Amino acid sequence: MTTGAQTPSHPARPRRSRLRTFLPLGIAAWLVLEIWLLTLVAGASSGLVVFLVLLAGLVLGSVVIKRAGRRAFRKLSETLQQQQSGVMPAAARPNSEGNGLMMLGGLLLMIPGLISDAVGLLLLLPPVQKAVSRSAERTFERKLREADPGTLGGAFQQARMYRPDGKVVQGEVIRDEPGGGATEQQRPPLTH
Repeated sequence: MTTGAQTPSHPARPRRSRLRTFLPLGIAAWLVLEIWLLTLVAGASSGLVVFLVLLAGLVLGSVVIKRAGRRAFRKLSETLQQQQSGVMPAAARPNSEGNGLMMLGGLLLMIPGLISDAVGLLLLLPPVQKAVSRSAERTFERKLREADPGTLGGAFQQARMYRPDGKVVQGEVIRDEPGGGATEQQRPPLTH
C-alpha cells in the first residue's frame, strides 16, 4: 500500500499554441477565397484575362525579388569592403532596410491569386514596409522580454533523459567507451 501520490505513466503533452491550431485553417480559407476570386474574375471577363493577371504577377514578382536580392548583395559587399579596409560600417541606413519585406512582397506577387498579389503590392510601398518592420521589431522584443531568463523563448532546450517511471532528469548523457576508463574530461551537467 502506497501513501504518496503516484506519478502518471505518460507525461502530459503541452497544449498546442494558437498559431499551430489556427494556421492550417487560415491557409485553407485563404486558398478557397483565392480560387473563388479567380473564378469571379474569369466569369466577369475571360480565362485569358485571368491568365494574363497571373502571368503579370509572376513576372513582376520575379523582377522585385531580383532587385531586392541585388540590393542586399550590394549592401553586403559594401559592408565587407568597409570591414576589410578597417573602417567600421555605418549604422543601417533607412534606404537599405526592407530588402526582406521586398522579397516577401515579390514572393506574394509570384503566388497565383488576387489577395496575395494585393498584399505583395502593399509590401512594396515604403510606408507599409516601415510600419510592418516596426511592428515586427516590437513583437520580437516583447517575445524576448517574456521569455525565461537564460533561454531563447524555449527554442533551445536542455538535454533531457526520460526515465521509465515518467520523471524527467535534466542533464547530459555521457557514455563510457568500452574497455577503457574515462579518459576524456567529464563535463558538468547542463543547468538553467
